[in-house]
Amino acid sequence: MEERLAYHSQFVTVRTPAIETLARQVRTLMILGRHQRATARPSLIVTGPATTGKTTALLQVGRTCHLAHTRRATPGDDSVPVAYVLVPPGATAKTLAGEFARYLGIPVAARMTTAQITTAVCHTYTAAGIKLVLIDEIHRLNPRTSTGAEAADWLKDLTERVPATFVYAGIDVTASAVFTGVRGAQLAGRASLIDCGALPARAGDREPFRELITALEAALDLTAHRPGTLPRLAPYLHERTAGRIGSLARLIRQAAIEAILDGQERITKRLLDGIALDHLAEEHYRPRTPTRRTR
Repeated sequence: MEERLAYHSQFVTVRTPAIETLARQVRTLMILGRHQRATARPSLIVTGPATTGKTTALLQVGRTCHLAHTRRATPGDDSVPVAYVLVPPGATAKTLAGEFARYLGIPVAARMTTAQITTAVCHTYTAAGIKLVLIDEIHRLNPRTSTGAEAADWLKDLTERVPATFVYAGIDVTASAVFTGVRGAQLAGRASLIDCGALPARAGDREPFRELITALEAALDLTAHRPGTLPRLAPYLHERTAGRIGSLARLIRQAAIEAILDGQERITKRLLDGIALDHLAEEHYRPRTPTRRTR
């Protein structure tokens, strides 16, 4: 039982349309920038509301790149193809440089200047063979402040000194401070945008949300669950989660864990109804209560 609980806690990553688009564009841009030397390579920005799968898409593409490198690597190849860095709250040039250093275990002393940390980061990332840099929570960067402007300038400098493709992810980036002013224009002029919004119930002849539910259900490890149960609940699940991938995945994972713990080994609508989701999803979903008729 413990193994199955752990499995549903981690669960699987389903390739959503956003992941497919991101993977294709990252592959293209990595080839495009492979021999570019003069300026920073073209980059990508994954944007959208909270809980719509931006970080999941970012990490999945990173895993794909890492696995592809591992398959091609020769014995003794200890290069590191992918880096993943979170922008810290209130990022300054020095704290951002410190996060990049920490990812590869580059020792940073308190007395070191930003320039010294930057030199170490650029040298180590280049020597390690980093080809893809994933930067999450980019909306925390605020070029409107003096420290945020320094951090934005530092990041721009890094993209020109490290021979890698940079991919950013953040909440509603186009509406944030990241795209404002001269520095925002520089980023917008180099980056393509991938919108990782909520999945619609229907898109033309397809039903992408139902397709996602079907894929998630196929990955369940429950002894009494009947295939097709969750896709039939697609309208309810879409209303419940507002089409947000993160909310849907959490709901199904929690339901699977509860189904194992209480012994029923299947997911029902009653079980789903009893699970409290994230505040965004709960604010969206308002269960209808029957109104009493007055005589």
